[in-house]
Amino acid sequence: MISKRKSFLLYSFLTVFSLISVFPLLWMLTAATNKSIDVVKGRLLPGMHLAENFRNLTAAQDVGLSMFNSFRYAIVLTAVSLLICSLAGYGFEIFHDKAKDTVMSIILLAMMVPFASTMIPLFQMFSNANLLNTTLGFILPTLSTPFLIMMFRQSARSFPHDIIEAARIDGLNEISIFFRMFIPTMRSTYAAAMTITFMNAWNSYLWPKVIMSDETMMTMPMLIANLKEGHYTDYGALMLGVTLCTVPTVIIFFCLQKSFAEGITGAVK
Repeated sequence: MISKRKSFLLYSFLTVFSLISVFPLLWMLTAATNKSIDVVKGRLLPGMHLAENFRNLTAAQDVGLSMFNSFRYAIVLTAVSLLICSLAGYGFEIFHDKAKDTVMSIILLAMMVPFASTMIPLFQMFSNANLLNTTLGFILPTLSTPFLIMMFRQSARSFPHDIIEAARIDGLNEISIFFRMFIPTMRSTYAAAMTITFMNAWNSYLWPKVIMSDETMMTMPMLIANLKEGHYTDYGALMLGVTLCTVPTVIIFFCLQKSFAEGITGAVK
């Protein structure tokens, strides 16, 4: 009887907090179908104004171009960042020595430096290098992150060194070992890193806002911020824009959630 009571209380607690966690997402979806005045009033039921909100949104901003820009930046940054960070993490662990531990400690200290403190000198450097309003300018500051390097290094510790020695004896060079053996073995770690990197790149706002002055280079977070400017805000169109911006990251996370959990667990171990 006591165990059933505990189970009932536990599941009740989890149910309540699950509903609290899901409520903002549900409210976002319903708000995207209501008029602006209904959103302000806090209407929680779905409305019949989704098409109207979409027309207002596309009339105010170029949604298609912003979606394309966000996908382009996020995909390029994710692909290149995974390659560089995994190579770095692999090298730090497989070719381990005390000097590399010192370098890794310095890299991890960089996580304590807030991005806002480096934004002005970065902008000056990128301006002098003519990298404003470019894809390269978007991806360079976050191309390699201490967190991802540490994550791949931790995962490389579980990679059997005996396999590497056997591959070297068979004549494989280090690049072939990395691409033909390490990457297929660490699929879950790559899935977790891809999810994190893509979501960070997709949701990035501050740095693109600084370097992207051309409207043709606008991303989805910048588009949503523009919808709030001016004397009047159409909250129906705004919430529809937020919904469109949220959908890609939600899809990626749900498709890779199992691999994401395995990759994070393996990195922690």
